[in-house]
Amino acid sequence: MGDKRRLLSIDLETFSDVDLTKCGVYRYVEGDFHILLFAYAFDDEETKIVDLACGEKLPQEVVDAIFDDSIIKAAWNAQFERTCLSKYFNTRLSPDSWQCSMVWAASLSLPLKLKTAAEVLKTGEQKDDVGERLIKYFSVPCKPTKSNGGRTRNLPEHAPEDWTRFKEYCRQDVRTERAIRKRLENFPLPDSEWDHYHMDQRINDRGVMIDRNLVTQAITCDLMLSEEMTNRAYALTGLENPNSVSQLKGWLEERGISVDSLGKKDVSAMITDLDKHSVDSEALEMMKLRLQMAKSSVKKYQAADRYICSDGRAHGLFQFSGANRTQRWAGRGIQLQNLPQNHITTLDEARELVKLGCFNMVESIYRNTPDILSQMIRTMLVPKPGCEFIIADFSAIEARVLAWLAGEQWRIDAFERGDDIYCASASQMFGVPVVKHGINGELRQKGKVAELACGYGGGAGALISMGALDMGLKESELPDLIDDWRNSNPNITKFWYAVEKAAVDTIKDHQDRTVGKIGFQFYANTLWLVLPSGRKLAYIKPRLQPNRFGRMAVTFEGLNAGNKWVRGETYSGKLVENITQATARDLLAEAMQRMELAGLEIVAHVHDEVIIEAPVGSTTVEDVCSIMNQNPTWAEGLPLSSAGYIGEKFYFKD
Repeated sequence: MGDKRRLLSIDLETFSDVDLTKCGVYRYVEGDFHILLFAYAFDDEETKIVDLACGEKLPQEVVDAIFDDSIIKAAWNAQFERTCLSKYFNTRLSPDSWQCSMVWAASLSLPLKLKTAAEVLKTGEQKDDVGERLIKYFSVPCKPTKSNGGRTRNLPEHAPEDWTRFKEYCRQDVRTERAIRKRLENFPLPDSEWDHYHMDQRINDRGVMIDRNLVTQAITCDLMLSEEMTNRAYALTGLENPNSVSQLKGWLEERGISVDSLGKKDVSAMITDLDKHSVDSEALEMMKLRLQMAKSSVKKYQAADRYICSDGRAHGLFQFSGANRTQRWAGRGIQLQNLPQNHITTLDEARELVKLGCFNMVESIYRNTPDILSQMIRTMLVPKPGCEFIIADFSAIEARVLAWLAGEQWRIDAFERGDDIYCASASQMFGVPVVKHGINGELRQKGKVAELACGYGGGAGALISMGALDMGLKESELPDLIDDWRNSNPNITKFWYAVEKAAVDTIKDHQDRTVGKIGFQFYANTLWLVLPSGRKLAYIKPRLQPNRFGRMAVTFEGLNAGNKWVRGETYSGKLVENITQATARDLLAEAMQRMELAGLEIVAHVHDEVIIEAPVGSTTVEDVCSIMNQNPTWAEGLPLSSAGYIGEKFYFKD
């Protein structure tokens, strides 16, 4: 790390009657919670274990170190250890002297699991496989049976040999974490990244208030509604299971309606068709029911209910560096990163009806209660009494960053003028002025779908997945649309291929090079893409191998969608997407840091949007946006812009 600060490595084994995986660590420590074992090591000294469950006490040297900000406390997923120790000492421990080895590993796109990271790095110390069984035995409640005397918890005296193994398992975790950390020290995490991590931990500690009444009533409403809809589906179809795709397909075919799929889009199209021709009212009602039943999931309300702590707030909703490759934040628990939007204008009235339990009135007014419950999910986030939410987000941040990185000047100029980028893009593509709701306004939709799909080299498939056909475009039009976009953005198109060529050449000759504002390096058997901020993206063990098209492609080792460590492939557009999204993440992190320094309390953030809880009237949307719009020293000339609004009573999408 370059400093000589003393280091205390820690691993805990704990017990609680609250399910950690479902409720998160902040709620976990509010249950019947106990720290069982405390394994630790100072610097390179021998790893020691303190058996708190059997009455041993933490040495004073360890207690002093925990409260000494000059000593680094290190752990794998350090939020867990710090939150547990905060409960143990009955005080919120500041994150500022803590370092998370998992976050450090994530900065190199390594696995977030200790066991997998140790295997990938081939460290001398590996995680003990016996742990899963022992954790299940000692760390979670057990079912009372005659054979165990009706107890609900296993104690050390119930399995002394296993307890001895558990102590060694805990000790081994410290050794494994420390061995990984030793390897990571060759790739220091910049101080600015540790600052961002500490800010993230403060946001997680702060949490966000949840409207518990709304959550409870929404869950109740959904249960009642699901039962009513299921009963109606039984009555309509006579099927043993009307939710079964095969049974429902058979029922429809008996009525002369042939279907390939019962996905949401297909069912919506079928409803439109049946409604138009009025051929089968029962089939129409059943398809409407199916669509509603698919929408009636209240998983986010249920997650919120599990995560609400004694202070009425949900904590620990964000994972720093959780997104592989780019190190953007990932959601945890309620998963705020993928919330449904709200479109109804009477949001306040609808949520009050739900809170009052007037479910029949909701149905009679809106005719689609599941959809209303879905639109209300954001509104369960509320400011504490005397405060309001100030919500602000970067405008078209990825499009702005991409234009800046590639030097696409007409786009930069359009952003600086405050033009509608979809109109500007359509105008550039088709060579005519395009004004929203004005002259050539019908072309804006083509500009929009092209903007959404083409920035990272997308083809017809990307256009279709972005809804091109739903917007009325014909499949035969798509190749020309792609050509029009690429011809209008020659510098972005050149940037894709220049980035890929630089990556390939760097893998071949291991020489440093640059493309515009991006650096390329090769060392430690890793390809590094150096972002404008100075942060680096890692592509481990890169090779050039033939792809399915027969051309040489960049491959590297990393996590796939199934969280398995495999060799994957990348290409020009994907590399540029990584660079762009990672740069947008750096801009957000620095903007959030400036907000914290200005005394603003961030309680949540969603993609490029920040939610601040502030005393009513203490700050303005303009104040917050002016902070967001400040260019870091490394982003000179990037046309940043943001917009915001106030949520007086609750969070919503403006």
